[in-house]
Amino acid sequence: TRVKHDYRFPTHAARYCLNEANLTALELDFVGFYDKPLLKFDRLLETYLDYSPLGFSSFLKSMPLWMREKLWMPDLIKTEMAKVAGADDEREAKKSGKKFEWKLLFGDHHESHAASAFYPSPFEEAAILTVDGVGEWATSSIGTGKGNEITMLKELRYPDSVGLLYSAFTYYLGFKVNDGEYKVMGLAPYGEPTFVQTIKDKLLEIRDDGSIRMNDEFFSYSQGLRMTNGAFDRVFGGPPRKPESEITQRDMNLARSIQVITEEVLLKMARYTHSVTSKTQLCMAGGVALNCVANGRILKELPYDDIWIQPAAGDAGGSIGIALAIWHRYLGQPRLSPERAGTWLSRRAHRSKLKNGLPPYADGMKGAYLGPCNTAGEIE
Repeated sequence: TRVKHDYRFPTHAARYCLNEANLTALELDFVGFYDKPLLKFDRLLETYLDYSPLGFSSFLKSMPLWMREKLWMPDLIKTEMAKVAGADDEREAKKSGKKFEWKLLFGDHHESHAASAFYPSPFEEAAILTVDGVGEWATSSIGTGKGNEITMLKELRYPDSVGLLYSAFTYYLGFKVNDGEYKVMGLAPYGEPTFVQTIKDKLLEIRDDGSIRMNDEFFSYSQGLRMTNGAFDRVFGGPPRKPESEITQRDMNLARSIQVITEEVLLKMARYTHSVTSKTQLCMAGGVALNCVANGRILKELPYDDIWIQPAAGDAGGSIGIALAIWHRYLGQPRLSPERAGTWLSRRAHRSKLKNGLPPYADGMKGAYLGPCNTAGEIE
């Protein structure tokens, strides 16, 4: 649609996938959705009740959308997929006597992330770490994958979330939440970590296993339309930066400080994941797994031989996760990993990869070079 972060049903994507696979919508057996709307609605209602009467304006803004659309996700998906099918499929259905029927399955948000991280990876078995803002209730989780099975072991729950913490600073620095976090990461090298101790003293407790406990006195995301509040402003010396205004050295220092905190949390989480699972290979997904600076430190400083990160680590990759989870977990289809098939080499053997003729991208995502392919004539 050429609309960034388009929230509407992905009609064009669904049509493309069917055309690329030379299938009609009538031939679908399953359609999957990457989280569970009822559980997410449960979390929203509990949160609004906990903070009542605060958050009433946010409640009024979000509830109509839930009542009109999100709670009726099965009906919405069926309606929109009928549009994807189109007139040709309808005519074919009438001719053959088939009905446009398929089974709709919903996956847990963090399990969808975990599936998107492990199943396309080159590994036969690996530890799995998923970290994001929030799914239904989980904000980060640890699991393992082996063959075609994934086992979830532990999770950290809302409102304690390093993803939401990073988004709070994204908001405070004048960027769009769930859009401008990469700008904060890019701004960080220009600053000094002058606010690290303040963040630790006031905003959160970081434990040895990487779990955190946030002080909700300074945040409004649970009950309001803002990420931070007046108490946050007083701690950091002023209101949020106005979008598109001049970026100051203080802004750079704030960006560097929250980046340092995030790296510390992720390193502790990944180290704890290694101690719990004893796996030498790590898969990662969730929006926070897009923090490539922290990922680089995990690879360099922790005792993992290799790591593989889902290229679409955020919620966009949830579609990959639920599709693969249906195939491997629900249907029990086997998985032949590149490691087991012998078509993948570890990072340590990477230099000889081209010499022995192995493909440069042996993971299930083909190096993420997927998507429409045009002929020279089409390009002209």
